[in-house]
This record gives sequence, C-alpha cells and structure tokens, in this order.
Amino acid sequence: MIRIGNASGFYGDRASAWQEMLDGGELDVLTGDYLAELTMLILGRDLMKDPSTGYAKTFLRQLEGILETALAKGTRIVTNAGGLNPEGLATAIGKLGNVKVAHVTGDRVEDPTALTANAYLGAFGIAECLGAGADIVVTGRVTDASLVVGPAIAHYSWTRDDLDALAGATVAGHILECGAQATGGNFAFFTELPDGGRRPGFPLAEVRPDGSAVITKHPGTGGAVTVETVTAQLLYEIGTPQYLGPDVVAHFDTIRLSQEGPDRVLVAGVTGSPPPPTLKVGANRLGGFRNTMTFVLCGLQIEEKAALVRAQLEDAIGADGLEFVLARTDHPDAAEEQAASALLAVHLKSPDQRRAGRTFSQAAVELALASYPGLTLTAPPGDATPFGVFSHHLVPQEAVDHVAVLPDGTRRRIPPPPRTAETLSRQTPAGSRGPSTTRAPFGTRFGARSGDKGGDANLGVWARDADGWEWLRGFGADELRELLPETRDLTVERYELPNLRAVNFVIRGILGQGVAASTRFDPQGKALGEWLRSRMVDLP
Repeated sequence: MIRIGNASGFYGDRASAWQEMLDGGELDVLTGDYLAELTMLILGRDLMKDPSTGYAKTFLRQLEGILETALAKGTRIVTNAGGLNPEGLATAIGKLGNVKVAHVTGDRVEDPTALTANAYLGAFGIAECLGAGADIVVTGRVTDASLVVGPAIAHYSWTRDDLDALAGATVAGHILECGAQATGGNFAFFTELPDGGRRPGFPLAEVRPDGSAVITKHPGTGGAVTVETVTAQLLYEIGTPQYLGPDVVAHFDTIRLSQEGPDRVLVAGVTGSPPPPTLKVGANRLGGFRNTMTFVLCGLQIEEKAALVRAQLEDAIGADGLEFVLARTDHPDAAEEQAASALLAVHLKSPDQRRAGRTFSQAAVELALASYPGLTLTAPPGDATPFGVFSHHLVPQEAVDHVAVLPDGTRRRIPPPPRTAETLSRQTPAGSRGPSTTRAPFGTRFGARSGDKGGDANLGVWARDADGWEWLRGFGADELRELLPETRDLTVERYELPNLRAVNFVIRGILGQGVAASTRFDPQGKALGEWLRSRMVDLP
C-alpha cells in the first residue's frame, strides 16, 4: 500500500494544509494541485511581466516552512505548481537546501495566437522522476489525477498494460485533486457533517497494488469521508462516463464504493481501457478588456428604470460590447430598503482599454443626478481589466515531447502509449419515472455538484436511496431545462452512472468563452447544482 495525500486543490487553497497533512499522520507522498484553466491565464500574464516567474509562488513560500519536516519524515512531494515554468520553480526549490528536485516538461505547445497553450501530460514522467530518487517532483500542465497516478506507478512498477490499475489510481486522483471537496467541503448535505462543515480536513488515498484505494483523512480532522462525500467529488467536472486521460480511459460506470469504517471509503472495481491517440491542449488568448458597473434600482417601476439606464449608456458610449443583466432581488411592499431593491449589472467588453475603462465607468457615474429616482451605484468607477478566452483542441500524443528531468539533470523522454483506441460515448435517455407523491424542493432527496469545463458546465446529481434513484432515472434533459430556464436553448447531454445512483448532465456553452471571459453571475457554474436543488418538484 502507498499512502498519498493532498494539500492543495487550487491556487489559493488553505495555506496551512501542507503542515497539517505532514503533522497529521504518516504519508509516503503529499501532492498539491494548483492549476485550473483560469490559473494558467494568470500565470501567463505573470510570465509576460517577468520571464523568471510563471509558477505558483505561494507553493514556494509554503515549502519553505515544511521542507525540513517532509525530508525528515521521508514524505515525497509531487505538485503541478510549476505551471508555465516548472524548470524555474525546480531551480528555486533547489536553493532552499539539500534536496533532490526533478521536474517534468514538454507540455507547452507552440501557438503564436495564444498567451498559453499546454497539453495535458500523463503520469509516467512523474513516475520516472520518483524512480530516480527525487524528493520533490515539479510539473507543468499534467492531468490533475496524474499527481496521484505517478507515485502509484513508481511504487508498484506498473506498466502501460496495467490498465485497470491505472484506471483505479486515476479515480483516486480525481477524488483527491480538489482537496477538501472529498471530505465534506462544498457538500450538499453539509449540515449533517459532524462539525457542520466548519473546517474539513484534507483527503488521502491508500492505493493498493490493483489500483483500488481507500479514501480517508487524518484522525481528528474535520469533515467526513463517506460514500456520499466521495460520490459528490466523483461527479465534479466530469463529462461522459468514459473519463479520458493520456494514460488510460477510466470507466466511471464501473466504480464501486463501500463504507469500510468511519471516514474510510473503498473505491474498487474500476475498469480501464487504452487511452485515446490524442492529448487535450488548453489554450488561453487575450480577449480584450472588461469592466462592470452595478446600479441599485429600488421600489417601483424596476423594468422602466433599467430601460432608462440602458438607453442613457448606449447613447453615451455606444451599444457595442454592452451587456445588461437585471437581477430581480426586490420584494413587493418590503419592510427594508435592501429587500425592495433590484440590481442592474452593466458589463462592457471591448478591445479598446480606454473605452472599457474610465470612459465607461465615468459615463455611469455621470448619471447620478440625471437618471431614475433613487440611483445608487455599488462601487466607485474603476479601470478596465484584461480578460482571457479559453479554448481547447487535440494533438497527436506523439507530437508532444514529454520529458522527465531527473535530479542529476539527465533528461529522459517519455514515449507515448504504444496502444491507443478511440472511445465512443452514448448518452443515456431518461426512462420511466417512479411515482411522485410529495411537492418539495429537489434537494430534499438529491445531492448535486457542478463545475466548469471551459465554456461548458457539468451538473452531477445523485440519489440518496433506491426510491430516489428509481425516480431520478426518469429525470431527463427536458425536465432539467424546465427547472433551469437559463439552459433552455442550450445543448444538454445526459449520462447515467447507476453504480453511483447518479446522473451527470453536461450543459454546453452556458459559460460562454470560459470563466475568465464570462459575465455570468456564477461564472464557473459552481452553484448550478444548488439552484437545481432549490426548485420545487413532485418527488417520491
């Protein structure tokens, strides 16, 4: 068995988690995930200003405090905090002391039109570095799960033919990659957790030789590890049940979960098949400049007040790039002024920084004494900020030069998988629905978790019991569109995961050109699941 922990789920996660995980119990490897699509854009802008940056600088500060402890305990560290400059981070780490540092490179893809373009590499480069004795392995863009799969490959000497084991470790990696989301963080039923969700601990996986794993956490830490908390994380930011990776396709419809004891969930039975012949490349491009001004509209004639602001701003600066979003947060006959008020968010995106900046915000401010009665703004005028546009495409696996740079500087090329296969996915149509007897919020019987995938979002729903699952199997894409009208004109795909008593919906295009460019109220789609859970339906 190899014990692999997680201490970071994103760039900005709990700063003390690395120390907490090292102090909390024995670990063979401690991992940290820092890279989201938005993070790559942030690091790209850093790199433009200073070529020596491009990595997650917070990790270096965290490492300074825990390096001595990690080396003394023999806990090895694997992180993708290298971002766009893994060599630069590896060099900076080497200056901290007597430590064997290796890094993985080759994910950068040449694209003169993009600020960043990076292929999602697999886990065998990480394994090569660990096999050469590295204390710390730094990567750039690898799949999030590879941070867990790589150590397991190195520990058990798996080959590319060990597809089921690789798939099992991939599932364990997916569970760990977002940190405390596996232990009760952002959990639909957080009020049922022992500590009410106040400070969930970070997860770890006890990965076995066959790729199965027990998900758990250190004793005495908050939150919980249950079949439901693990199910919630399994449904996060996924697409079809065929979970594509550079080393293996993990079939999520074969996962079996069982509660093995308090805060111990066994993940077993995962089937793997050969990976696709291509790698996903995520690209960020500068899209222009953006700004937002928000008007408070109080009392009567809310729609007319919003229409007046629209007409006045379009007259002042032109309609091009303007977007008006009216949130009807007002209540009739309200006893408090705030409850009587709606919010009109006015967004502007433009290639012209000056127009998107003070020209726009000043035009809004100038309406203060010359527009609707009771005009109030929520913030003073501000400058425009640049925004990025995310896209992705595929490249052949052999077109990417995946290289492990060992602690002694030796460079070892990681060959692409010798056996690949195209994967076909079929949506699951809704069946007949079980009986409905009670009118209640959707979330009284079902949990949900949602997230972003570029311009798309996923919304995973699971049933808490067999009766709920019978009903959920009859809940289709059309019913989802009725409950979430914002999705009405969008493509919605539906996939069943009977082993998890779950359905995953993929909502195409709801986030536009990605989180950095989205002007949506919830630009990452994180609350779509909770919106669905709040809607009234006829339940079993």
